Amino acid sequence: MVTKQDSGRATIGEIAREAGVSVPTVSKVLNGHAHVAAATRARVEEIIAKRDYARRPAKRSKKAGLVDLVFPGMASEWACEIIEGVERVAQEAGYGTVVSSLSLDGSRIRPWLANLAERKSDGVILAVYELDSKQIQRIKALGIPVILIDPVGQPGPDLTTVGAANWDGAFSATQHLLKLGHKRIGMIGGREDLQCSGAREDGYLAALRRAGVDADSSLMVPGDFSTESGARGTETLLALDNRPTAIFTGNDAQALGAYRAARSAGLRIPEDLSIIGFDDIPAAEWIEPGLTTVRQPVVQMAETAMRALLRHLEGDEELPQRIELGTELVVRGSTASPAT
Repeated sequence: MVTKQDSGRATIGEIAREAGVSVPTVSKVLNGHAHVAAATRARVEEIIAKRDYARRPAKRSKKAGLVDLVFPGMASEWACEIIEGVERVAQEAGYGTVVSSLSLDGSRIRPWLANLAERKSDGVILAVYELDSKQIQRIKALGIPVILIDPVGQPGPDLTTVGAANWDGAFSATQHLLKLGHKRIGMIGGREDLQCSGAREDGYLAALRRAGVDADSSLMVPGDFSTESGARGTETLLALDNRPTAIFTGNDAQALGAYRAARSAGLRIPEDLSIIGFDDIPAAEWIEPGLTTVRQPVVQMAETAMRALLRHLEGDEELPQRIELGTELVVRGSTASPAT
């Protein structure tokens, strides 16, 4: 049993007194044992985090046969594809999947961590989510490995992340528009806190530089990956005195919003405005005209994340920090040469 913090900053006894519980109860929480009330566990975990208690990872001799898949929200086709990919590999390996949606403000993280310890889940996959370093360490202290899909912010060097080649995809999308003859190419960005958003913006700018086209900051508008932000961004771009002849949107949901805004302005796609997206969701194929987009292998990303988790559970300590899958430009009817 751990009796004091390695750095000497706190002891189990001090944590127990502050939490109003016994030393054995704190020990159970530290070592991931069951039979601790969720509210008690949450209170002890909060004090452990506050006191920055450094604890040794718990040894877990028996597998629960469960993995946790966590989203900040699941109201998207992207989330459905992630679930499909994770569950496919998990079921083949004999694991069940517990899917959770945790609010972005973090209000549900504490009880979720307590439930995670009670379940003794074998691993966690976080999709487009950010836990701070202390929260990650609290999961790891339970002996539970963590894999990230398209992480928010910059993950620690000891975490494996899985994603798509976002820079390459954005570069190829912008290059496609440039080859068609477009010079005024607008871009509607994604959530600023996501790594993929920055990579897509960098790919867009790199393609312009490669073609000798000066970047115009007025052609770059912010977004949040929602259909509404795509519509708003397109309205902003179309209101410019020298409006763009093409728009690259941060994802396909924004592209659908761009379609709506363009048609409301009386513009034809692609005769008056070319639009290109990113993801290749099912709607990209059946919308009229079909959306030219960058196919992101979402299901394969999820499968790769689950396989990486399985490797970790098997004791593989040589996992790369970043696993990146390729993207593919899919040309449909929403892009054409600019009107002369």
